[in-house]
Amino acid sequence: MDVLINVFVALHIIGIASLLGGFLTQMKAMGAGTARFVPAMLHGALTMLVTGIALVGLNQADDQAVNNVKIGIKMAVLVVILALVYVKRDEEKVSKGLFGAVGGLTVANIFIATLWT
Repeated sequence: MDVLINVFVALHIIGIASLLGGFLTQMKAMGAGTARFVPAMLHGALTMLVTGIALVGLNQADDQAVNNVKIGIKMAVLVVILALVYVKRDEEKVSKGLFGAVGGLTVANIFIATLWT
């Protein structure tokens, strides 16, 4: 079971790398006001959602403690990110504030995951 959990953790990290990497590659365009949500950001957020749900289930099946409040907050933040990216995915440019909000929420989700023990 530990190997399976570690595989899903790795996939979860790949998802966050895709979401954050997509944001970071658009930083210069954000400064020019031409930033857009790239497909990597949507796919990364979806990967995080699916693997995160799988990780909760696998950890509970393995009788490991799961902090449901932390998971609930992380999931709520991710759903907001996913909704924003999904709704605006076809637009040629996104406002700086909206694009920055997605980046900020992504970083916040990373800090929640790593600092909340």
